[in-house]
Amino acid sequence: MSESGRPSRPTFDAVQVGDLLPGRDFALLREDLVRYAGASGDLNPIHWNARVATEVGLPDVIAHGMLTMATAARVVTDWCGDPGAVIEYGTRFTSTVPVPDDGVGARVTVSGTVASRDEQARTVRVDLVATCRGERVLGKAQAVVRLP
Repeated sequence: MSESGRPSRPTFDAVQVGDLLPGRDFALLREDLVRYAGASGDLNPIHWNARVATEVGLPDVIAHGMLTMATAARVVTDWCGDPGAVIEYGTRFTSTVPVPDDGVGARVTVSGTVASRDEQARTVRVDLVATCRGERVLGKAQAVVRLP
């Protein structure tokens, strides 16, 4: 902890391969989907209309893939303390995140591990695991972070 009582930001010299980032559980509610749809312009009804979602074979309304991806990245940005330090981020979408209209929504659990270090660039690669309902929803989720 720093003197301000906030967690200290990691430095390149202090971070080692295998270090675990603080994991988090995130709740995604239908309201979050509506807000994201408005902000992103992705108004596909599978993200807000249960009838349409089930008619196309989905279990319920589903979270936008990019919203799930951004939510998972919060574990990295919270850890490093600077969203601008993330210089690369990518993933594959492996499963949907159904979001029931029950006031509880979906729970996405995210963990991260420092997987590699690049001495010359002073960057680390963080591998993320994101699950919902016990199923991985992102595959090969990796962020490259430049640390001080």
